[in-house]
Amino acid sequence: MTGLGSLLRQRIRRDRVQVLSWLLAIGALVFFAATALEDNFGGQAQREVLLRLATANPAIVVLRGPPQGADFDALFIFSIFAFLGLLAGLVNTFLAVRHFRAEEETGRAELVAATPIPRLLPLTATLLWGLIVNLLLALMVSGCCVAAGLDVAGSILTGVALGAIGISFLAVGLLASELMLTSRAANGIAAGTVVLAYLARGVGDALGAVSDDGLFVTSAWPSWLSPIGWGLASHPFTANDATPLVLNVGLATVLVASACLLHVRRDSGASVFGAGRGRATARATLSGSLGLAWRLQWPSVIGWALGAALLGAFGGALGTIAGSDGATNPIAEQLRALSGDGESLSQAFLSVIFTAVGILAAGCAVQAVIRARQEEAVTTAELVLAAPVRRVRWLADYLAVGIAAVLIVLIVAAVAASLSAAAVDAEEGAARDAFASALAQLPAALLYLSLVALVFVLWPRFTAPVGWGVLVAGAFLGLFGKLVGLPEWAENLSPFSHTPVALGTEVDWSGGFVMIALALVAGVGASVLLERRDIASM
Repeated sequence: MTGLGSLLRQRIRRDRVQVLSWLLAIGALVFFAATALEDNFGGQAQREVLLRLATANPAIVVLRGPPQGADFDALFIFSIFAFLGLLAGLVNTFLAVRHFRAEEETGRAELVAATPIPRLLPLTATLLWGLIVNLLLALMVSGCCVAAGLDVAGSILTGVALGAIGISFLAVGLLASELMLTSRAANGIAAGTVVLAYLARGVGDALGAVSDDGLFVTSAWPSWLSPIGWGLASHPFTANDATPLVLNVGLATVLVASACLLHVRRDSGASVFGAGRGRATARATLSGSLGLAWRLQWPSVIGWALGAALLGAFGGALGTIAGSDGATNPIAEQLRALSGDGESLSQAFLSVIFTAVGILAAGCAVQAVIRARQEEAVTTAELVLAAPVRRVRWLADYLAVGIAAVLIVLIVAAVAASLSAAAVDAEEGAARDAFASALAQLPAALLYLSLVALVFVLWPRFTAPVGWGVLVAGAFLGLFGKLVGLPEWAENLSPFSHTPVALGTEVDWSGGFVMIALALVAGVGASVLLERRDIASM
């Protein structure tokens, strides 16, 4: 027990700021969203129009979840629960990998193993810490729901459901740490699983049966493939049925047991899927720092691009359906409210879909800068800089890879949207609208790339938490700001709120040009300032 207590205290100490920040941010998000919804959709008629908008346009259901009636508490779950489930999943996978595979990768786990403690004790300490974090998450969410005036029983179930989702993905992170050799690969597999679960839930909800009044959706079978879907199936505030959460606990039990069996059978530092043998000689492209930066990142770029292709194909195929509602009905007006004034209905639909694509592109950009920080932290960057490579050139190479990755993600999404639109005989100009919507997301993604690069140069230790934190905040404000009725100043904090919007046949690029200018200034500033600081390996 002494060893377990020491390991648990070590994990708490390492994560105390990071976990506390996440919990406070999620709690504030829950409370603010609930109060904003009350202020902006307090009337029954308003809520009914909003929900009929969602059930008539599957893209909104994919992003937010299945409506369960026009009561205020049910609207709150529809508006934010799926997004919270996505956050809970990502927090838990990163936590599991950080205290498990990353410890082996850096050699710290070997130092712990040299002490007289059982082999499974570090894994047990990580699991126990994860359970404590999810308990705190459940308490935080439930308390904030109650503080916002929501029903107590539904508030408790909301917190419990999010905690159960978090535990499921904690187990996913532990198993991914057993399967993959590096923390980067484990994080990629685990985070990809979270995103796939979110998309499976979204597809199942979009394919679900809509009630005659357009206020309810019964999810289709793909939702039952997702831990996030199981949390939504508990229907807080309406059915209050915790039975589906048994699936979350069962999945976590199976995955943790599998991780334990693998852990006791493998050598420290090894993994189920080892590294390939590689080539006897390096390719010519690896003779420079730019080629090396691309080689380190191209697998993750492919992953981001595949996600963008799925979203693009979905948006292109359903754009015609969205445009069939006409230009004067309440659904059309609500859909335009989610994007830009003056857009046609099909343009408004693509704007919503490509905002999500833009978030993926920005995520790819953030990861490019974080990779530079990882190379610096493990001192491999010093080996590159020991060659005739200036620091400005080294950082510029990672920024160039980030720009290329953003362009690849956006182009792939636009091509997928164009092909799917052609497959369903969309109206003329659908392909043009798809590429215009993709191009509109470029300034925001470039701004994220440059700003996170500036953080990397000024506060290198905070590159990852600040990078992902500002992306999540911007994604929420960009996707959910208008829906939950946030004040205009809060929406304007998100770069995705300033993306160029179609105004009939023209496009307003004023906000885009400002973001490009800011990105250029931040990128140049980061490159210059990097010459003035030491290499920070810690």
